[in-house]
Amino acid sequence: MSSTAPKTNLLGLPHGDLEQFLAARGEKPFRARQVLQWIHQRGVSEFADMTDLSKASRAWLDKEAEVALPRVLSRHDSTDGTVKWLFASGSGQAVETVFIPEPARGTLCISSQVGCALDCAFCATGAQGFNRNLDSAEIIGQVRHAIMDLPRRDNGEPAVTNIVFMGMGEPLANYRNVVAALKLLVSDWSYGLSRRRVTISTSGIVPQIEKLGDECNVSLAVSLHAPNDELRNELVPINKLHPISALLEACWAYAGKHSNRFITFEYVTLRGVNDSLSHADQLAKLLIDKPAKVNLIPFNPFPGTDFKRSSADTIHHFQARLRQRGLVATTRRTRGDDIDAACGQLAGKVSDRVRKRLGDKPVRQERMRNKKTRRASA
Repeated sequence: MSSTAPKTNLLGLPHGDLEQFLAARGEKPFRARQVLQWIHQRGVSEFADMTDLSKASRAWLDKEAEVALPRVLSRHDSTDGTVKWLFASGSGQAVETVFIPEPARGTLCISSQVGCALDCAFCATGAQGFNRNLDSAEIIGQVRHAIMDLPRRDNGEPAVTNIVFMGMGEPLANYRNVVAALKLLVSDWSYGLSRRRVTISTSGIVPQIEKLGDECNVSLAVSLHAPNDELRNELVPINKLHPISALLEACWAYAGKHSNRFITFEYVTLRGVNDSLSHADQLAKLLIDKPAKVNLIPFNPFPGTDFKRSSADTIHHFQARLRQRGLVATTRRTRGDDIDAACGQLAGKVSDRVRKRLGDKPVRQERMRNKKTRRASA
């Protein structure tokens, strides 16, 4: 019994890969630019509607290729205008994508993995565990859907002006697929975004930061969250492999490859854990006189966590101390928390392959409580 070969999904192919795919079937190089524009700029998924392609080209494309978007399971709208979509990712699992509207821009926060294996202590995604990487079509499909689903801005431009890889997953742990999506985002033939309007957020996989600096000139945000290795080992376990000194060295090298480029350091403020003025002083010492900006993020609670958000006064004083030390420091405004769409709250639906294989992992927050108790009684 003969089997039919699966169709190639063109949605996630950047220009060079699409050009090769078409050239292998006798098409001229310029056809790749045409197909990219149809898919990403005009939102067309049916080859029959790509009218500047020949009938023969449209016929073979229809047989061998497709433009398959991830299926939308739900959409939730916040009272503040934030929108969250839940996308199916197979086997009953799902990932989340969030759009945050502001007067001068619209930021889309996209996911790169089904869950996350890095197990950061204060993150709902990490608490769900990890299943798999998203492929480039699943990543770019989030962008394509949001642009087509949201009304355009008053000037006629798409609602989405900025993309941040700050959703579910560690982008640099899915390097190949994320880079393919980045190439589509900045290509003039697809989304044409400025490289400064596309941001990769990483917990600190040092070799991939170095590699990214050579391949993609996009903005970089680093999830720091602690000013010393002892505390960061507890909050961000990847620090045990790539400690702060190595991470910062990679960041300064990345910034040095691109003129006028700053690295944004994200810092979730946790009450009584990392939010003292002493922590602020340590943080300033790490970053002063470097191409660095600090973005303070009020902790957003999720079910099962014992962490609490720092008070507004504490965050204000922390920010003021950083500014006194000469750093650029901002505080992120919490958006979409009424639909669990705020930073750190994205959980989706994840079947944790890591936990199934290794057994239940220790509860990090319990270990931190025990440490705190021992220090207090010493």
